Amino acid sequence: MIIDVHNHPHYRGYGPQKVIENMDRYGIDLTVLLSWEAPPTEFHPEVLHEHSPLSSNPLPFTACLEYKYRYPDRFLLGYCPDPRVPGAVARLKAANELYDLSICGELKLRMMYDNPDAIRLYRAAGELGLPVLMHFEYGHDTPNNMYPWPDWWYGGGIDVLERVLQQCPETIFIGHAMGFWAHISNDDGYKQINYPTGDIVPGGRVEQLLEKYPNLYCDTCGRSGCNALTRNREFGRDFLIRWQDRVLYARDLWENFHQETIDSFDLPEEVRYKLYEGNARKILRGGDRIPTGTQLSRTNAK
Repeated sequence: MIIDVHNHPHYRGYGPQKVIENMDRYGIDLTVLLSWEAPPTEFHPEVLHEHSPLSSNPLPFTACLEYKYRYPDRFLLGYCPDPRVPGAVARLKAANELYDLSICGELKLRMMYDNPDAIRLYRAAGELGLPVLMHFEYGHDTPNNMYPWPDWWYGGGIDVLERVLQQCPETIFIGHAMGFWAHISNDDGYKQINYPTGDIVPGGRVEQLLEKYPNLYCDTCGRSGCNALTRNREFGRDFLIRWQDRVLYARDLWENFHQETIDSFDLPEEVRYKLYEGNARKILRGGDRIPTGTQLSRTNAK
């Protein structure tokens, strides 16, 4: 079985049927669909035109529900309210009670993620058994004068992540995106570019945090994870084996290079199982209830 722990509804023109066809093409049995809730000042307006023309949020939770309703056996649900909005904790709890969430995510906001209101949300998620998935980005590689900001940064950086981990030891966190994976190397490449290249300097902050905080996991989604793992393929293979219990297969796109990259490392079968399925079963809320077997039944749309 293959579980994609990070993707989105209404993303780049992929409606429910097209997503199912994509999953079947690449042998993906389950996809976790994540919302993205943010105020209009924190994302480019073209995001709405491309992904959510009927919503004021970039990727609304209602879209996740639409896909889940049509294909209940193929999707799991993720939802994260903006913790700065009053009632965020109550909304998370209500969504979990009503819709059986698997994850709290995606958190992608132009704020420091150790905001006290955010800490309150993370602790509530931990009490519910929901891991929290965070997007980190330093804001490089964006054109000048991009409305409404000249760059896009999210989360506040790797030091903020450590402060969060320290304050919420009972909550599981999943780090991802450029501002996370750039720290696979112990250098300052993250200061210049979103996707650093060149050899890896051992001892990067990602590994430091994985070593120090057992509640930290990471996913391979987007381009950042695969970019980090292939900067030095020997290092990347060793990283996946060393942290086989803490890495999750994820895409955040409708492409297949994530599987191609993982498979190209010729990993031991037990490592592949953990990346593709085992770790997701371990940390997703309700992961122990996911049916076993090679593939789930191909359910017709309702």
